[in-house]
Amino acid sequence: MNYPKEQSLSLADQVAVELREDIIGGRLLPGMPLVEGELVNTYNASRNTVREALHQLGREGLTSYVRNKGVMVRRLGVDEVRDIFKVRRLFELQAICASKPLRDEQSDLMLDAIEAAQLAQDRENWQSFGTHSLRFHQHIVGLLRSPLLDEFFTHVAAQMRLVFSNAPSEETFQKPWLERDRHIHDLLVDGHKKEAEEAMAAYLNDSEMILLEIMNGIPKH
Repeated sequence: MNYPKEQSLSLADQVAVELREDIIGGRLLPGMPLVEGELVNTYNASRNTVREALHQLGREGLTSYVRNKGVMVRRLGVDEVRDIFKVRRLFELQAICASKPLRDEQSDLMLDAIEAAQLAQDRENWQSFGTHSLRFHQHIVGLLRSPLLDEFFTHVAAQMRLVFSNAPSEETFQKPWLERDRHIHDLLVDGHKKEAEEAMAAYLNDSEMILLEIMNGIPKH
């Protein structure tokens, strides 16, 4: 993935990056308040800078303003989840379809995310597991070699992290995906793009179905 260089970012952009990473890392959860005064002290920034950062996150669908409560980390609904998966299919399947033979550095990035997820699983740290799984999928999109798409998909990954919080048990939801991530990586390494694309399509279909069942209160069979 290619991230904008820190020195090219305004202070408001830097605050937004930090808050977005806290969402992807599972440290900021839906419904948590983002208090201007606390953020001013944390980032040694003006209120206007903090407000600009919060407005940016609002445009990305990560925060919302609640009357009498202020800005809060957003809770996403069923329609948003369906839309997220439309975007994920567009990006991730296209990335695999258009990819050239996997270079060592691309494989290494994916393997780093997979191995970090494995370590998190061994430690039963499912919050960290979900973050590293998202990193793997960001590296899939990275195959498109587009900094703009990388940046946009970071917003999508942050929204996905908020969706994960709907699962009553993050362990139950997260556990099946590690081997499927590893399988997709192995198919790409072996040059089996069509099979990798099919595996990713099935992965996304299953993930969406399970999350929608959870959000609709339907028991998973």
